[in-house]
Amino acid sequence: MDTQGEGEDFIEEDEVLMENAVHCPACDKFTGHLILNEKPKGAGIDYLLKCDDGDCSKVHTVHIRPPPLVRIPFVLTEGPTSISRIIEMDSDEIIELEDVFQEEEKLWSINQIEHIDGRLVKFCEAGSIARASALRCDMVRVKLTMTRGEDSTADVLVVPAETTYTAGHLIDLDDQTWRIRAIHTGRGRTLRGTVEAPDIKRMYLHEPPNPEHFAPRTPRERRQAWKEGRLGFNPNPILPKEITKKGVTPSNKRKKKKPRK
Repeated sequence: MDTQGEGEDFIEEDEVLMENAVHCPACDKFTGHLILNEKPKGAGIDYLLKCDDGDCSKVHTVHIRPPPLVRIPFVLTEGPTSISRIIEMDSDEIIELEDVFQEEEKLWSINQIEHIDGRLVKFCEAGSIARASALRCDMVRVKLTMTRGEDSTADVLVVPAETTYTAGHLIDLDDQTWRIRAIHTGRGRTLRGTVEAPDIKRMYLHEPPNPEHFAPRTPRERRQAWKEGRLGFNPNPILPKEITKKGVTPSNKRKKKKPRK
């Protein structure tokens, strides 16, 4: 138990020392230092440090300065609309594709980075970026094709990115009810599956049939509707044949003929 406790103390002490780890010019080690003094200098700080290595104890000064800011032109695209903005970043910050940042109280995902030499890259230091573009990612546009009879119209639905839709379900739009006939993704169409809004290329909506479409038209359909209760309470229900036949015993049951000897 004592050995375990000593090991835990050693790990904690090592973590504390490494919090102030810098390069010591005397012993040429990257090791922990004690902070003797700190003095603000503009946007940075000068630290007076003492090397905590047992064989060194060198006192030296470390100048901490923030990297200069760079102004990167961005094209921010939201649906069919694009705007240009200048965004400031630290020059040594690494920018990657699909990085998400906030601008004008909206979230944007970087989709293109152009290096100062004209190459399109996947990641780059901010100081080497000529321009970049981003797409809004907290809200997505779902394209719709709405069919009523033989007429079809196109529309767009703007929804949060976490929204999901299921083919075959009903959806209310502008006080009208539609049925999601199919959902088209980049890989094909689904007639039953559930798809997240960012993965939807187009959603096909059909006007659901009116209740009159399901109304019984023949005596047989009406009898079945009574049995199922779709026409309200039936005081004298007509039982299905498969039920009535079970309670009937035939009176003219034929006798089996005896086999000839």
